[in-house]
Amino acid sequence: MTGLSAFPITRRWPAEHPAQIQLYSLNTPNGVKVSIMLEELGLPYEPHLVDIGKNESWSEEFLSLNPNGKIPAIIDPDGPGGAPFALFESGAILLYLADKTGRFIPADPARRWETIQWVFFQMAAIGPMFGQVGYFNRFAGKAIEDKRPLQRYVDESKRLLGVLDGRLEGREWIMDEYSIADIATLGWVRNLVTFYEARTLVDFDSLQNVPAWLDRGLARPAVQRGLQIPSRS
Repeated sequence: MTGLSAFPITRRWPAEHPAQIQLYSLNTPNGVKVSIMLEELGLPYEPHLVDIGKNESWSEEFLSLNPNGKIPAIIDPDGPGGAPFALFESGAILLYLADKTGRFIPADPARRWETIQWVFFQMAAIGPMFGQVGYFNRFAGKAIEDKRPLQRYVDESKRLLGVLDGRLEGREWIMDEYSIADIATLGWVRNLVTFYEARTLVDFDSLQNVPAWLDRGLARPAVQRGLQIPSRS
């Protein structure tokens, strides 16, 4: 594994299959974006569990790949020009894999940029807001007596769901055809109404289009596989 040995992360998470894409992740809403994408594409890849509950993403080896200390990250042994290429940030990885394969992103320039804007919408708005709902509704923030922070994030999450619901009016997918915009967003909406236990809080079942879109996404076999990779269990 001459090429990958240059990356310090492989000392802690050795590659058994160095010719495959190496995925360093956990099946969180951000992590599963990449595992779902890889499953949808059918690209050979080797997942490595980075247990954020044990602060493994802050280890020296992981920080050598992503100095921001967040999953997911990848190394593609066949990157641009045929050289190994490392990348972090889930949205950037989705775009990279879409461009690498020519799949799940439109070839038409205008449609391509429209898709990218919805990926950015997830990255900049849905992810951060839904994550705060999870913190204040289920995790440590639940013990805070002042419920105004929770209500702020619930209200904003309801607004964002409304934006998504409007986009899905008359469409099966965010871009008509299934794309990286859906792959970026599915795990976050699923987590909000299941793991974060906020289904009632955000009035999820009053939405006209998002619940059916979520069901369609979760019915895809690649999505179901990707949601479990890599798992702690």
